[in-house]
This record gives sequence, structure tokens and C-alpha cells, in this order.
Amino acid sequence: MSTSSLPVATLGTPRIGPRRELKIALESFWSGKSSEQALRDTAIGLRAANWARQKSLGVTVIPSNDFSMYDQVLDTSVMVGAIPEVYGWKGGEVSLSTYFAMARGTEGTGHDESCGHAHHEHGSSHGAPAQEMTKWFDTNYHYMVPEFRKGQTFKLSSRKPIEEYEEAKSLGYQTRPVLVGPVTFLKLGKSSDPTLDPLSLLDALLPVYIEVLQELAKSGAEWVQLDEPCLVLDLNDTARQALQRTYAAFAKALPSLKIMLTTYFGGLGDNLETALALPVAGLHIDLIRAPDQLNDVIFRAPKNLIVSLGAIDGRNVWRANLAASIERLKPAIAELGASRVQIAPSCSLLHVPIDLELEADLDPDLKSWLAFSVQKISELAVLGQALAGNSEKVADALAASATAAIARETSPKIHSTSVARRMAAIDETMRRRNSIFTKRAGVQRSRFALPAFPTTTIGSFPQTAEVRNARAAHGKGTMSDAQYEQFLKEETAHAVRWQEEIGLDVLVHGEFERNDMVQYFGEQLSGFTFTKHGWVQSYGSRYVRPPILFGDVSRPEPMTVEWWRYAQSLTKKPMKAMLTGPVTILNWSFVRNDIPRSQTCRQIALAIRDEVIDLERAGAKMIQIDEAALREGLPLRKSQWKTYLDWAVESFRICSSGVADETQIHTHMCYSEFNDIIDAIGAMDADVISIETSRSKMELLDAFKTYKYPNEIGPGVYDIHSPRVPEVSEMAELLSLARQRLTDAQLWINPDCGLKTRKWEEVRPALVNMVAAAREMRAAS
Repeated sequence: MSTSSLPVATLGTPRIGPRRELKIALESFWSGKSSEQALRDTAIGLRAANWARQKSLGVTVIPSNDFSMYDQVLDTSVMVGAIPEVYGWKGGEVSLSTYFAMARGTEGTGHDESCGHAHHEHGSSHGAPAQEMTKWFDTNYHYMVPEFRKGQTFKLSSRKPIEEYEEAKSLGYQTRPVLVGPVTFLKLGKSSDPTLDPLSLLDALLPVYIEVLQELAKSGAEWVQLDEPCLVLDLNDTARQALQRTYAAFAKALPSLKIMLTTYFGGLGDNLETALALPVAGLHIDLIRAPDQLNDVIFRAPKNLIVSLGAIDGRNVWRANLAASIERLKPAIAELGASRVQIAPSCSLLHVPIDLELEADLDPDLKSWLAFSVQKISELAVLGQALAGNSEKVADALAASATAAIARETSPKIHSTSVARRMAAIDETMRRRNSIFTKRAGVQRSRFALPAFPTTTIGSFPQTAEVRNARAAHGKGTMSDAQYEQFLKEETAHAVRWQEEIGLDVLVHGEFERNDMVQYFGEQLSGFTFTKHGWVQSYGSRYVRPPILFGDVSRPEPMTVEWWRYAQSLTKKPMKAMLTGPVTILNWSFVRNDIPRSQTCRQIALAIRDEVIDLERAGAKMIQIDEAALREGLPLRKSQWKTYLDWAVESFRICSSGVADETQIHTHMCYSEFNDIIDAIGAMDADVISIETSRSKMELLDAFKTYKYPNEIGPGVYDIHSPRVPEVSEMAELLSLARQRLTDAQLWINPDCGLKTRKWEEVRPALVNMVAAAREMRAAS
């Protein structure tokens, strides 16, 4: 080949800054300590550094407008003027204060991180609420859900894409601006009017997009990247026709502007024909999630279409085996011709940490198997050279990649013979309780003798500034182990005494010793490691450092038994033991990619099973295994749900089925769509499930009623995502609604979720009212 390198694109990079500079600037601005200009200056600096870094690493197709102060979907809502009336916008350029009102709410409303994931806070007595937030496809990133109304009009209200393109150009970078595609944007949105299909607004929306594209072209943009990940979903004909109308309109209005249509997070599948028929200059495909689509795309692509090959994993932290990637891609490039190919990550690099070189304390072997955003960009550049026929220029990088791949494959740090033996020994008896639920329920009722409508909480109590400061002091070494343990014991004892005083029936220890519901367990299980600087954006200024699950998982020693034993010693009432379930630990980690996720999940399940059995031996009579993230792990295509749910439910059953009939297994799920997975929830066979229902006014229980769900249920009667303290009458009304759907014998009474993020001054009166509502219900029944 004559070319020096194939074109290399990144699709988007992390915007948070290597040292979390964006978070620091945002929180300083929000707290009034710094000016809007200071925030904007930080953003300008981060963008310039991102462009310079990509250029220096060999990227030839550099994106612009991939930066965001908060979220790229919110940026799109603001760009097109989709701003609900509650924010008081009167037209014109949208101010930063309106933007952040949409993101965070005003005066006491806002977003809150509970149960490890983001929620929309409701119910403040004043101010505008934040827009709803939900997961971006099946990632752990959250976007702000666009809100539409009947008769919605759109108007160009932010020139951010044009301004950032021009900003890059002034620094000497010719970039490819990135926009969320109009069909994906509408499909991600919602309306309070159930009769409104957001796609019906397409004709009103397209003129604004055309105006943006025309301005970009006038400023000198030759290419624009339009992200339409909706193409990897199950689409109906209406959505496919919307895509056809959209891109026909763009081609007609801007015949000389080249569009790279970007798909990711899965394969095109039955949408391939639609995608290939669109009048665009390029198509990006994800070859990590859907490697099998490569041949179909190559052989069916129109002869002038440029194909962007998503060859490096944009969602996980593992170093690529570059030799294997080259072998896989060579035939495709031979078929297409080098002039029709770009090399890219599978998706934007937003979903991985920034730079592995910041990690000074990682095990050197493990570090050699990893790649963060900076390293992935270097890998792309190596592929670009090697696939252009210049392997000798990158021979050292290729050799290092091959050495790391072999070392990882054979390392005893990854593979455990004892775990392999245990996995091979899983049999049917390990996947089911000794007796059916009706028999267990009778034994448990005799054992516990609880009143009707028993009251409890979900597990965590407020993590106050004192708790966080003590943890930080212990981490820095300024508080000794003994001092920290004594502090935690005092916090626990205080929480237990208070629960007894207000009359809760089943108590919890409060989880003051836990930093995070996944990290706490990951730090005590083999096969996990943690980073110091491996931050990724969950939403806005909320960043997380997911555990890295690199090898076979086992539990070297008990993790929670001593804290449970201490808490139970303080009371005669039942003390629930609290664990995080295997599916949630899996879904909130960076997971090894050398074996199927289902296999890793079963390994975690065996480790949690050991903990459950040890807790029972120590005397625990009730053990809660939270599966907060079971539903959010669902594949994007419905045809793949059953396979996932089968192994997810099996994993839960493996960890929960090693106990006697009289031991009561609880689980908790804190999301709100149960209809389509109710069979799986039934198959989990937990004795008691607590769920988030207060905001739905118990309508979510209809799924359980229709299914004739036999086990016990604690529908949340207190929305913990708001600072509001509900009245006794409100909770009693919710309980009455629950009794219309379930039998009295099935019902437990609890809040929606854990109380970790709330303040004690909100929690105390709310739980006092909850206990009073239960007593009212008992008196009336």
C-alpha cells in the first residue's frame, strides 16, 4: 500500500480531565466560589488539551463538540430549543443557568446517587425539578431525557457545535463535529402525553439540524459525525422510515457535506439494509460488540461508502491483541480498498478512564494488560500504520502487544484451579432451595413471629460528613485502625438503638463501614483490582472508579460476618445481613473479556454463596442480597434477553440457595420496569423482594398481581430520592393501594431504596411516619 497510515478517528474522548478538572470547576461554579468565565476557561483548556493529545498520538480524524459541560443529549435539547416551560426560558441563546437548571434542578431539587445509580429527584416544594435521567443504552453513563410536548416547536438556541468547531479551527485543528442524530435524539425522549410519539416531531426538528449543518459547512467542516446508535435496537418501520426521511433531507440540503453515520453498542442486524441505503458518505460499525457483522457490511456496502471499523474496545479497559485485530481486518481492507476505510474505537472513548500512566500502584503484570483512553488511541494509530502496510514502523508496539497478550493468557494471577473445580461442581441442588416457597414461608413465620405488615429498611443509613471524614482520615493514616473501628461501632450502635426506639420490626446495621456497594466487596474478593485515577463519568460531575475484574473470583475469608455479629449483639430483634448480588457486582465493574460474562457471574455467585452460608452459621436469620442492576444488564435486543436472564437468575439462585428453609432470603431492586422481566423475578425465588414503587403509586405492583407472584413483597412507601418527608396519611394511602393488589400476608413495609444519600433530619421523621402508617394498617385490618 502506498499510504503512510489509514485514517484514524476516535469518535469522542473523555471530557472530565486527567485530574477531574471539569468536576472541580463545575462544583466551584455551582457553589458560587468561581465565575462563569472561570468555568468556561477551564472548558476551553480541556478541549485544547484533548485536541492536542489526539493529534500528538496520531489521530487524523479529530472530533469536536464531543465535549460537554454535563451531557451530550442535554446539549442537543438546548441546541434545538427543546426546553420545558418550567425552566422559564423566553427564547434566544440558552444561558448556562438555564442549562444547569435542566441538569440539576433549582433550589433544592436535583440529582442524587442512591443504590449506586442515578435518579431524578422529585417533590421539592419550590424550584424547578431536574430533567429525568436514565442509562445511555446499556452503559453506566446517564443522559438527561429530552422532554417533548404536543405542538413542540424547535429553534436553533445554542451554537455550541459551530463555536467548538471554530475554536478548534483557530488552534489549527480541522475537526469532524459530532452530533447526536435526530432520530436517536427523538427516540431517547419522552412526553407526559402518552399519545405523543416523539418521532412525529421529526419534520419540525429537521430544519434546526439542517441549519446547524449548513453553518458547520459554511465554517469549513467537510465531514460531520452523526451518532445514530438507535440503529442497533429493535426498530419498527416508523423508525426506519424516519431515518430514511432524515438522511434524504440532509443529502438534499447539503449535497457536498459528508456525513459519517455512527452506530455502536451492537450489530445492525435487521437494520443493516436500512443503514446501507441511507445517502451518507460513511458508516461506522462496532466490531467489538458485533464482530460477525463485518463481512455482511463489506459485501453489501455501496461502492463509494467509507467504512469506519470499530476495532478497539471503547467500553472496556483491556489492551488489544493487535496481531489478532490485524489478521481480522486485513481481508476487509483488501476487499474495500484502503481509501474506503477508517480505523476507530467501537464507540466514543467517554466510557473508559483517561490515562493508565497515572496509575503508579497497579500490579505491573496487570497494568501491562490494560489500556485506557490514551493507550487506546495509541493502539488505533498502530493499527492505522500496520494495516497500511507499514508494520516495520510500529514493530516495537506490535511486539509489546503480543507479549502482553501471551502473558495475560497464561498468567496464574488470572486462572485458579480451585475456582475451576468449584465451577465444574455446580449442580442442580446448588441452584434451588430445599423446599418450595409456601413451605419455607410457614417455617419462617413460625420462627420470626413478626406482626402483620412488618417494617424494615433497605440497608444503608445516612453517610454523614462525619462518616466520610473518618473514612478519609483512616485512608490517609491520620486515624488508626482501632480508632476507625471504634468510630464505626459507635455509629452502628447509635443506628441500632434508634431503630429499636421507633419500633422497626427488622433492623439493619447501617453500612457505615462501606464505601460503595460494589467496591466494598470487590476489595475483599480475589480477581478484583482498583485504580487511583481510573475515573469515568456517570453523569454531570458524578464520576466513578469501577472495579477492574481481571481474574477468577473467590472469597478468601468472610467479608461481612463480624459487622453483622456485632450489630446483632446489640438487639434481640432480627438483624438483616446485607450483601450485593453477583449480577450487580458484574454490571458495575470493568469485566474481563477472555471468558463469557456468564461464567464470571457464576464465579462471583459462588463467592457470595460462601458468605451467605457463613452468615447463616454465625446466626443470621435474614440475609438480603441486593440485585439493583439486574434489569439494567438486559441486552439491547429483546431476542437476547432470555439468555441473559437465564444465567443472571441462575447466579442469584446459586448464591442464595445454600441455606435452610428457616433462613429468609431478601433481595432488593431499585428500578421501575417489572412487567417484561416478571418471570425472571419469580424464578429468583427470594423469600422477600423489596422494590421501588412509591412514585408509581403502586401501579408497578400490577405486574406482580397479574403474574400471581406468590412470595412476599416490600413495595416502597417512601420516595428516598427527594428530601421531602411524607406524611403518615400518604404512606397509609400507598399501603391501601398495595393491599388492592397483594394479600396482607405478602406485604412488608419499607422505603424505596437505601438511605445512604439522605440526611438524618429527613430520615428520622420519615421512618417514624412509616412505622405509624404500619400500625394504623394493623389496627384497621
